[in-house]
Amino acid sequence: MTEKEKMMRQMLYDANNDKELIRERCAAKDLCYDFNRMRPSDFVGQQKIIRQLLGKISGDFCIVPPFWCDYGYNIEIGDNFFANHNTVILDCAKVKFGNNVFIAPDCGFHTAGHPIDAQRRNKGLEYAYPITVGDDVWIGAGVQVMPGVTIGSNVVIGGGSVVVKDIPSNVVAVGNPCRVVRTITDEDKLKSWDRT
Repeated sequence: MTEKEKMMRQMLYDANNDKELIRERCAAKDLCYDFNRMRPSDFVGQQKIIRQLLGKISGDFCIVPPFWCDYGYNIEIGDNFFANHNTVILDCAKVKFGNNVFIAPDCGFHTAGHPIDAQRRNKGLEYAYPITVGDDVWIGAGVQVMPGVTIGSNVVIGGGSVVVKDIPSNVVAVGNPCRVVRTITDEDKLKSWDRT
């Protein structure tokens, strides 16, 4: 079994010494580099590179440079997707975003992790667990989403949160570790700003 096959099967794998994975990461990072160096007004050129880079795009999108990812082909975005400056997606496993997902600056989605024990970690072994984000989700500034997390639909994740466990639909969640603080209700449609 190749290291890439192990990676895709959520097994421990060695990404540091595998020629195929190194080549694929370099290709993705070259595209990210080109994307990040484009003039901000070159929307056509930016979109062309992102379409080459990502695995699946289901409609309109806007990704504001700089943007970085590991492979690109494991990232799927739905319609009306927006990612602000400094979004990082370590897509060693699938990262799927639904429709109407808005990501604020300085957010990270990290499918990759390393063993707790130093012996295996020092050998360069890692694992990758998928991340899924539902529809109609707003991710606040500085949020970090960890391996294996699913975020439901109609969710707001408060700025600075570290999401280590699944978040159900229809809630506001915040903190480190990120926790549900309340349900989203019809009353929220009447408010212009809520600091809870």
